[in-house]
Amino acid sequence: MKNGIVRFVSLYVFNVAVLLLIGLLLRGVSVGWNALWAAIILTLAALFVKPLLRSVFRRSAAKSAADRTKTGEKVVQYVLVYIVELIVWVLTVWLSGVRSTSFWGYVIPPLILLLGWVVYDQIDDKLHAKAGEIYDVVQSRVKGGGTKPTASAPAPAPERETPETAAARDELKDGLTPEQRRMLDELG
Repeated sequence: MKNGIVRFVSLYVFNVAVLLLIGLLLRGVSVGWNALWAAIILTLAALFVKPLLRSVFRRSAAKSAADRTKTGEKVVQYVLVYIVELIVWVLTVWLSGVRSTSFWGYVIPPLILLLGWVVYDQIDDKLHAKAGEIYDVVQSRVKGGGTKPTASAPAPAPERETPETAAARDELKDGLTPEQRRMLDELG
């Protein structure tokens, strides 16, 4: 449940920001406070459509596995997402107070939403981790426990750290194995 809440909230905040940006950049589009409701529609669509598109693409038997590349998969995903974003944008305009008064007010916002989704896709893991930390802090405060150590618990004796212990501790911090962390470091 925590994972779903954190993912929804982080994507919702990102969608509100993108909608407000659309309202500021495009003359024929009026967003305003309606961004709050429209972001709910966009967030729910993204949470259910993105995994569906990924599974449809992977089940596609038209291409052999050798022809599929990460880049090709992303390009097809983004083209399909643009079409979905166009449909979702029309529904958002129809179901919320967002108004669009021109042809370009229907064509460009899905493109901006797609670009926002590409950016979100790139920073999703970092954003998800930070939102998870905030969720944990809020949850501990609501429960009233906090993380204060109790006086009755003895302090653990200092141990000599082995490389395996250090690797396990690092994996707990970010969820990555040493090999995954190395590959990620090589990327950027």
